[in-house]
Amino acid sequence: MTGTATGVVALGMYDLPELRAATDAWWAAIARALRAEGVAGVPESLDRSRPYHEVWRDPALLLTQTCGYPLTHGFADTLTAVAVPSYDAEGCGPGRYSSAFLVRDDDPAGDLAGLRGRRAAANGPDSQSGCNVLRSAVAPLAADGRFFSEVVWAGAHRRSLAAVRTGDADIAAIDAATFALISRHAPEEIRGIRVLGWSPAAPALPYAVRRGIDAGTRARIAAALLRAAADPDAAAARETLLIAGLSPVDDAAYAVMPEMRRAAERLGYPELA
Repeated sequence: MTGTATGVVALGMYDLPELRAATDAWWAAIARALRAEGVAGVPESLDRSRPYHEVWRDPALLLTQTCGYPLTHGFADTLTAVAVPSYDAEGCGPGRYSSAFLVRDDDPAGDLAGLRGRRAAANGPDSQSGCNVLRSAVAPLAADGRFFSEVVWAGAHRRSLAAVRTGDADIAAIDAATFALISRHAPEEIRGIRVLGWSPAAPALPYAVRRGIDAGTRARIAAALLRAAADPDAAAARETLLIAGLSPVDDAAYAVMPEMRRAAERLGYPELA
């Protein structure tokens, strides 16, 4: 940022209602670190007033967290990654995460092949963890571009999980951090649900800035994120959000995501269907 104009920050990827106090505390730590690194225009609070896709195109965007799929597809001209979190959750590793393929406890399917002709729920077609990994996993099993009888576009991981639980869908891919956070803070929402399997790991959801930001500001923001990840005053917030640490990253780490899409296309399965 230049001048004194206030920037925009949104951290909506894991901002469940139950976690908003922790998200605000985590942002306060990041904001302190940004100011300590000399970053201008740091806002006092997060922008929760608009859809994140709108915020990501705001010229005043200072910092956000995004999914790797939009980073490499619809927002490749807008966002660039600066740091990647590690999450303390099953299915996660340093800077990486997987998706859990979730079905009901009483579903007879023993593997993904057992879901042929059934209904899938996904948060949206631009999601790595909810759509791209599931498309990739079933592409070798599909015939004539189809595997499922129907795809329910739920709009959010939490709603995809609810669709499986209530029988409106038979399977959903839910990212490991979301699954762990819901399991901890809303355990009733996973009752009657089991993990059928896990997707291959991919880079976790990055913290990102506007593409074209000057190199000095980018470096200061990256340094601030690492500073915040070591701030003892933010330890409780990080623990609540399952953030075990942060490390530098760039866009090249996310090349696996468009390659997953292209591999499915080569198998004749371009869309989750």
